[in-house]
Amino acid sequence: MAESVDLPSRLGILPFRNKVLLPGAIIRIRCTSPRSVKLVEQELWQREEKGLIGILPVRDAAEEISVGSALSSDVGAESGERSSKGVGASDAKNQAEVIHWHTRGVAARALHLSRGVEKPSGRVTYIVVLEGLCRFSVQELNTRGTYYTARISPLDMTKAEMEHVEQDPDYVSLSRKFKATAMELISVLEQKQKTGGRTKVLLETVPVHKLADIFVASFEISFEEQLCMLDSVDLKARLSKATELVDRHLQSIRVAEKITQKVEGQLSKSQKEFLLRQQMRAIKEELGDNDDDEDDLVALERKMQEAGMPPNVWKHAHRELRRLKKMQPQQPGYNSSRVYLELLADLPWEKTSEEHELDLQAAKERLDSDHYGLTKVKQRIIEYLAVRKLKPDARGPVLCFVGPPGVGKTSLASSIAAALGRKFIRISLGGVKDEADIRGHRRTYIGSMPGRLIDGLKRVSVCNPVMLLDEIDKTGSDVRGDPASALLEVLDPEQNKTFNDHYLNVPFDLSNVVFVATANRVQPIPPALLDRMEVIELPGYTPEEKLKIAMNHLVPRVLDRHGLSSENLDIPEDMVKLVIQRYTREAGVRNLERNLAALARAAAVVVAEQEQTVPLRKGIQQISSPLVDNRLADGGEVEMEVIPMGEQNHELPSSFRIVSPLTVDEAMVEKVLGPPRFDDKETADRVATPGVSVGLVWTTFGGEVQFVETTAMVGKGDLHLTGQLGDVIKESAQIALTWVRARAADLNLAVDDTGLLDGRDVHIHFPAGAVPKDGPSAGVTLVTSLVSLFSHRCVRADTAMTGELTLRGLVLPVGGIKDKVLAAHRYGIKRVILPERNFKDLVEVPVAVLNSLEIILAKRMEDVLEQAFEGGCPWRQRSKL
Repeated sequence: MAESVDLPSRLGILPFRNKVLLPGAIIRIRCTSPRSVKLVEQELWQREEKGLIGILPVRDAAEEISVGSALSSDVGAESGERSSKGVGASDAKNQAEVIHWHTRGVAARALHLSRGVEKPSGRVTYIVVLEGLCRFSVQELNTRGTYYTARISPLDMTKAEMEHVEQDPDYVSLSRKFKATAMELISVLEQKQKTGGRTKVLLETVPVHKLADIFVASFEISFEEQLCMLDSVDLKARLSKATELVDRHLQSIRVAEKITQKVEGQLSKSQKEFLLRQQMRAIKEELGDNDDDEDDLVALERKMQEAGMPPNVWKHAHRELRRLKKMQPQQPGYNSSRVYLELLADLPWEKTSEEHELDLQAAKERLDSDHYGLTKVKQRIIEYLAVRKLKPDARGPVLCFVGPPGVGKTSLASSIAAALGRKFIRISLGGVKDEADIRGHRRTYIGSMPGRLIDGLKRVSVCNPVMLLDEIDKTGSDVRGDPASALLEVLDPEQNKTFNDHYLNVPFDLSNVVFVATANRVQPIPPALLDRMEVIELPGYTPEEKLKIAMNHLVPRVLDRHGLSSENLDIPEDMVKLVIQRYTREAGVRNLERNLAALARAAAVVVAEQEQTVPLRKGIQQISSPLVDNRLADGGEVEMEVIPMGEQNHELPSSFRIVSPLTVDEAMVEKVLGPPRFDDKETADRVATPGVSVGLVWTTFGGEVQFVETTAMVGKGDLHLTGQLGDVIKESAQIALTWVRARAADLNLAVDDTGLLDGRDVHIHFPAGAVPKDGPSAGVTLVTSLVSLFSHRCVRADTAMTGELTLRGLVLPVGGIKDKVLAAHRYGIKRVILPERNFKDLVEVPVAVLNSLEIILAKRMEDVLEQAFEGGCPWRQRSKL
C-alpha cells in the first residue's frame, strides 16, 4: 500500500533533454534511482538552507548522465503518465552519456508525495507532484552525499520592479493582446471540448506574467522554445513570446477545425469507413500482415474478363463492377451485387464440352448394353444422333420419354449424353409451382437467386450439356405463376437463344443445350408445351423382357451392391421368373430389383457367417509360385511328397472349409419375400359369380387389370357408384345403364323396357377404392357387367376388354392399347376384346405377346357381348339387335 503526504518543501528543477518546467505548471515525476530517492527523503523532510536547494534534472528517458566531465550522476525522474509534464528517472543499465545541465531552472514546491511498496531488493519508488514557483540561476553546484545541491539566486522581479513595469505602455499593450488571444483560444476550446470555465477564472485573477508561463506550459512546443520561455526573464519578451505561441496554437486549432468540417461535409459514414479501411490496409501492408495475394475485386474483374461474355453482357457487368467498387462491404446491397457478379463470371458463356467424333455403331452398342428391348425407342435415338453427326448445329426436336416408372427414361437420357460426349445434368421439375424456379427471382427481392436452368449450367460449367427435365408432367400452377408456361421459351429453339433469366437480367443462349424431358403421362402437359416436344412412349416390359433384363443387368448389379458375386450367390433363371410372376406385376422393373435385393441381403447374412480366415500354421512356409511355374515351363516334373496326417489331423478340417455358392430356391424366395402376392387363379375366382367383368385400364404405372362389380338390391331404381370415380367414368356408368335398359327386351333381360329396375337399385363398384379412377375406357366393361348381373350368367374368366360406348351401341377407340395388352399378358389373360378402330395400335405390341393372346376386335356392343360369355349371346337369335 502506497503512503502519501502533502509537503511544502522545495526542489530545484533543471531542464534536461526535451522537458522544461515553467513557473505555474504542475508535473508528476517518479523517482526510482538511489540518488533521486535519497534527494526526496533528505530534502523534502527538512528545511532548506538559505540560498541552497536540492537539484533534480527533469528528463523524458531513463539514461545514465554525468555533470560536467567528472561528476557522474543517475539522479533523475521519469514520467508516471505519458500525458503529464514529468519525465522518468535514470536507469543504471543504460550507457553513460556526458552532458551539461542548464544553468537556469525553476524552484518547485512539492504538493504531494507518495511512497510505493518497498521491493525485496530494497528499492523504493517515490511519486512527487511538483508545482513550479519561480525562475532561478545556479551559482554553485555541490555534492551532498549521493545527490546534488546548488546555491541559487532568484531571477524574478521584486514587487517594486513589477509595479514600474506595469506602468509601461508597451507592457500594457502586450498584456491586452495576450489576454485577447488567450480568451479567443479559451472560447474555441470551450466550443470544442465543452470546458474552459476554470481557465477563464485564471485569466481574470492570475497576473499576466504568470499566465504566460501557464498557457505556454500546456502546449506541445519544441525543447528550444521551452528553453526560450525559461530564459525570458524580461516580462515584455516573455509576453511577446507567449502571445506568439498562443496565437500559433489558436491558428492550428482553427485550421484543423476547418479541415475537419470540410472533410466531414464531403465524407459520409460509409466513406469514412472506406478511408479508415484503406488506412488499415496500408498499415497492414507496411507491417507485412496482409495475407491476401491480390485484391478480391481485382481477382473478380480478372475472372469476369476471362469468362468470355458477349459484348452487351460485358458492358452491363462492367457497369455493375464499377458500382460495386464504390460501395462499402457494410452497405446492404454490397453482398448481393458481389454474388451477382460472381455468378456472371462463373457461367459458361463460351465454354463447351470437347465432343469426340460421333460413332453410331458405338452408340448402338452402348444403348444395347444399357437397355434391353425398346427397339423403336433406341432406333429413334440413333436417328437423332445421326442427324447430329451430319449437322452438329441442327436444332433438333426435344425428345420427351413418356412411360410408367422404372422403364429406363432417365437412363436413356444419360446414354444420349454419353453417346454425344457431353456432360449430363438432371433438373427435377416434380412439384414445381413457382415460375421463378425456371426464370429466377428478380434481384429486388430478398434472397433472390437464379432459376434452376441457370444454376444447373453453373454447376456443370459448360454451355452445351444434355439437360434432362425430369417429371415435366408434375409441374403445377398457383398465384406464383405457371412453370409450364415458362418452359415454352426454354424448349423453343427459335426463342431460347435469348433466354432471359429474371435474376441475370441479361440474355443467355440456351440453343446449344440438348434438352430431354421425361413424364409419366401426357395428359397433364399443356398442349402448347407438348407441341414443342416429340413424345416417345415407353409402355413397359413383357415378362420375357423382364427376365432378360434381370439376368443381364439387375442380378449383376444387385450382387455388386451387396458385396456378393456369382461364387457366393446363384439366382437361377426359374427363380427370377417366379419372382416376376408371383411378386411383381408392374410395367417397369423397379420392384423386381427391390425383390432381388431382398434375396441378396438374406444371402449376405449367410455368406458373412460362413466366411472365415484360414491362417498358416507356425513353422509352415508358403511355397513360392515362380519356382513351380519355371519348372513346369521347362518341362520338368514336379516331385510331390505325401505327408501323412498325425494325431492333429483334425485341426485342418476345423479351420479350412470350402463353401459352395448359395442357390436360391422356391423355399428361400417364399421365406424372404413372403407368400406369393399374385396368383393366376385370381381372375377365375373373381368372375365366378354373375355381375363381374374384367376391364383393362391405363394408369401412370402402366396398364392394369380392373374388375367391375355390380349388384342389385331392393330400392327405387337408383344407381349407386363407389370406388373413388371421376366424372368421366361416372358418365360412362350412366350411359352403360341406359343402354342396357334400352336393350333389356331385345336381350331377354326383362319383360318390357320399364321393368328392369322396378323396385330395385343398381350398385356399381370398382375395387381398390383408395386408388382414384377416371377415363373413357370402361364403357364396354360396365355394360358386360350389367348384362351378366341381369342375365345371371358369368363372364368368361380368360377374357378382358376395353373400349368406350355410345348410346347407339358403337364401340369407340381408346388409348394405351399397348400398355393394356401387356397388362393382360402379365395377368395371364388369354383373350382380349378391343375396339375395331384400335387395330392399328397392335403394331406396337411385341409379336411374342400377340402370339400368346387371342385379340378380338369389336365394332358394336353386341360383338363384345357375343365374345364375353361362354357360348356366345343366346338372346341375339330372338331379338333384332
